[in-house]
Amino acid sequence: MSPAEVRPRVVLVDGVPMSGLTAAVDAPRAVIVAFHGGASTAAYFDCPGHPRLSLLRTAAALGYTAIALDRPGYGSSAPYPDAMDHPEQRVALAYGAIDKVLGDSARGEGVFVVGHSAGCELAVRLAADERADDANVIGLELAGTGTRYSQVTADIMRSATATQRPTGLREVLWQPAHLYPPDVLSGMTNSSGGARYEVDTTRSWPRQDFPALAARVRVPVQFSCAEHERVWQSDSETLAQIGAMFTASPRFVINEQGGTGHNMSLSINAAAYHLKVLSFVEECVVATTSTKLEAG
Repeated sequence: MSPAEVRPRVVLVDGVPMSGLTAAVDAPRAVIVAFHGGASTAAYFDCPGHPRLSLLRTAAALGYTAIALDRPGYGSSAPYPDAMDHPEQRVALAYGAIDKVLGDSARGEGVFVVGHSAGCELAVRLAADERADDANVIGLELAGTGTRYSQVTADIMRSATATQRPTGLREVLWQPAHLYPPDVLSGMTNSSGGARYEVDTTRSWPRQDFPALAARVRVPVQFSCAEHERVWQSDSETLAQIGAMFTASPRFVINEQGGTGHNMSLSINAAAYHLKVLSFVEECVVATTSTKLEAG
């Protein structure tokens, strides 16, 4: 199979331009939609200069259409902060962008949602929303999030303001440095800043929003944690507590990814991580197909 072509896209949703990257195939087994973390862009899932590390290209090579959206407040939507202050606005923008990007294109067995770090907030909201059934959401992958910050991160987060990212956070996010290509460490995928709503969502996510939303997710979930995760606590007790939050999910799987730091999709082991994600996607596709056959 020839390498997939990744194309930039901008679509208009309720007057707000939503941007991202796409890698489409003609008859996809499913559609993967990915949301990046804070102070980043959709390029997080298509590492510039390193096609082997690209989730989009790997997914397309295995028969999936893949979309990485710039989250509300990033990319083309950045000049429209009033259109995304509330969670329901961000969910509507994301679902609207997915529909506009896909148009009449085939969607296979449905939509699989991927979230990384701050992008998990939007990913979980999409999976928990009542529109998930109409969108045919079949599964959810979460990475780089949690319910308890590490002590060093908790101390750093206290310095966050509406206009300034926490001092010292970059050093936590990008260690150990030897696990990333040198040009990635130069910040090539970073945006100039974040969205103003993120200060509030960051504070309420671990103990309040995440547990409440997790209980409403009704699709299989894979929760990935990096071997060298330094932002979140990921001990066995904490991971068990996270799994217990997804009370309505038919399946919860923990993936402990070796040889990676917080930013797994940009690490030198990104390909290994993406193949585990795509393996879980394939399991969700097969389960969806089997359910339809049993019902028919």
